[in-house]
Amino acid sequence: MTVVPPAPVAPSATDVTTPGVLEESYEQDGFAILKDVLSRAELDALLAETARICRGELGEIDGAVATSPDETDDEVIRRFLCIHYPHKLSSLVLDTMRHPAIVDALTRVIGPNVKAMQSMLFVKAEGKPGQAWHQDEMFIPTRDRSLTAAWIALDDATVENGCLWVLPGSHRDGVIYPNREHDDPRYDCTVESYDFPWSDDDAIPVELTAGSVLLFNGYLLHKSLPNTGRHGYRRALANHYMSAESLLPWALPYEGQSMAQADFRDVVLVAGRDPYAYKGVEQLRRPRIRPDRDGGCDR
Repeated sequence: MTVVPPAPVAPSATDVTTPGVLEESYEQDGFAILKDVLSRAELDALLAETARICRGELGEIDGAVATSPDETDDEVIRRFLCIHYPHKLSSLVLDTMRHPAIVDALTRVIGPNVKAMQSMLFVKAEGKPGQAWHQDEMFIPTRDRSLTAAWIALDDATVENGCLWVLPGSHRDGVIYPNREHDDPRYDCTVESYDFPWSDDDAIPVELTAGSVLLFNGYLLHKSLPNTGRHGYRRALANHYMSAESLLPWALPYEGQSMAQADFRDVVLVAGRDPYAYKGVEQLRRPRIRPDRDGGCDR
């Protein structure tokens, strides 16, 4: 008799008020959903801020095209797929990076001392591509493997408009899988991970209501597909965090410094204390756009 494995089941929100549930879900599956973290008023403020950021009203964005006062917010916003480091432009985005409910969950899965090093504002209007299978830790290496993402839905994230898909448990081995360039038109110009022991049949879509948060491990394989909806956006704010007790070798070491001592210091402390505060904080990265295949990829 042929045994047919059960189909993947869509994840449900984690009841963070029950002790241990968040931690167990995160450890077992590599992710947890925090439902309704942001209020409607907080969401509306962030959506309005998105338009101001895209218009360049809060500061320069490398790679962005200048806007005209005659253009509507809708015309301006839909040019963008993703803006990196919006917390360097907007105090509201920076405050959201430090949102108490998100920070509380982070301290429960990372530890009492937490720092952030990156934010990304996704717009993803209809027709915009997704991102191929990848692991965040491959891009942002932490010494203690504590990298954690908080993916905040600013709109309802659905299969139709390009929500995230995850491979539950793919974080457990702590293996960084190989990556390669690709020419798949469904995805942006970022490389894809491959040669891992799961298939697309094992993937689960993570649909979120606006204001909910997907918390996930830096080793978790995840991807997104294009926004195939007939209208509208899939806006989201994604922040990356790690233990403040770990060094962050995200850039080449300074001259005379070993890789073991390399420590990227363009960080924001969001909880507890920073044992490396004596090094100070540097402004190393600038807000920039992510290429979305429009006109090809600059390899």
